Amino acid sequence: MPDRLSALDASFLYLEDAVTPMHVGGVAIFERPRDGFDYEQVLCLVGQRLAYLPRYRERVVSVPGYLARPVWADDVDFDLSYHVRRSALPAPGTDGQLFELVARLMARPLDHERPLWETYFIEGLENGRVALVTKTHQAVVDGVGTVELGQLILDSTPQRCEPAEDTWVPRRQPSTTQLVLDAVSETVRRPGELAENLRAVVSDVAATAGKLVDTVGGLASVARTLIRPAPAGPLNGPVSGGRIFTVVRTRLEDYRKVRGEHGGTVNDIVLASITGALRQWLLSRGESLAPSASLRALVPMAVLEPGSMEFSTAGLVNNQLEAHLVELPVGEANPVLRLQHISHAMRAYTDTRRSVTARAMLKVGGFAPATMHSLAARTARSFSGRIFNLVITNSPGPQIPLYAGQARMAEMYPVIPLARNQALAIGVTSYRGAVCFGLNADRKAVSDVGYLASMIEESLAELQGRNW
Repeated sequence: MPDRLSALDASFLYLEDAVTPMHVGGVAIFERPRDGFDYEQVLCLVGQRLAYLPRYRERVVSVPGYLARPVWADDVDFDLSYHVRRSALPAPGTDGQLFELVARLMARPLDHERPLWETYFIEGLENGRVALVTKTHQAVVDGVGTVELGQLILDSTPQRCEPAEDTWVPRRQPSTTQLVLDAVSETVRRPGELAENLRAVVSDVAATAGKLVDTVGGLASVARTLIRPAPAGPLNGPVSGGRIFTVVRTRLEDYRKVRGEHGGTVNDIVLASITGALRQWLLSRGESLAPSASLRALVPMAVLEPGSMEFSTAGLVNNQLEAHLVELPVGEANPVLRLQHISHAMRAYTDTRRSVTARAMLKVGGFAPATMHSLAARTARSFSGRIFNLVITNSPGPQIPLYAGQARMAEMYPVIPLARNQALAIGVTSYRGAVCFGLNADRKAVSDVGYLASMIEESLAELQGRNW
């Protein structure tokens, strides 16, 4: 039987266009070891790990006439050096120059004629640092059998990569005749399949979300998602093809201090910090905010399958993500009250026996946030953008150093893709005592995202009682 894309994965391909590419990214910055860390070593490292990720050597093959969903097939012309690319900044490159390059890389769609991923090795950063930038299509990291490449190339100890013979032999790509015969055979067995596929081709996310909920595994109750439209504001409207990316790095200890003083979880405090920043950003744009004003965030959260005892390494691809709609009280001037509002809203989700704690997620091997952010982006794209203003993903990471080869990772920032009519997406992760925010924005609609980023730090300071 052909390895056919799921309805959800196929919709990601059908609905992708030049201004809303559907890939998730990550930016990892490394300290270069004394004996070096170069492009050839990155090629060796990625090549070794591909044995665990067969999907990364497969491309999407369409079925003539849309008789059935596309299939995965080995790329008979697979070229690792095409997917692992080398780039450089004019030395000494600043972080700002790196993130400008990231924005340009993320704005470009992936080539659908090849496996749907790319990695960039970027040299020239000041202080001898290098960076790895990853792009992986949401159809690849499916939450069933494939994790994100960033999870597999990082280790808890330095590793030397010894070149090994590549024994992979691609299977022959199915012929047009075989693709049609397989599609006809499936249609005979399941007559409704053809109509479902054609509907996915011509419909938008709002129309397909309902029928895709079962495919994803119960992302959230339909009643909770099909409520009133999201509040109007500058975050929602047609997006351009340009992107602007910026980051914020804060201390995990500061969130723990706020938790000790005011309660809530670290995730609640992250959301409250973002809320305070959004409030100041809206005010700086001359927006009028009533005390009851809010923005609605879609916040995907990990949950256990019914009957599961704990979140585990083996269970990462079997456990689910549920998308929760959270009202962010941007009209509230008091930072502590903002936190209390958010903690109350989140308690309904985190008090359930199915919720997954940060401690449980940290048991997952490798840098699990890379996979969790990919799955969170898939979750968000399964719903109509009309019901939320922005996506916020947050996945805790390890507090011990991680390495790519022998290079120690210093920082890591997620890059969450923008949906149609949504100008901002925020990814958050923690690593080695830091909480790192990646803000991906439309270059026209949110050109001042740098100001918004700076307000996250100010908002956190407010919660600590330093600025009010």
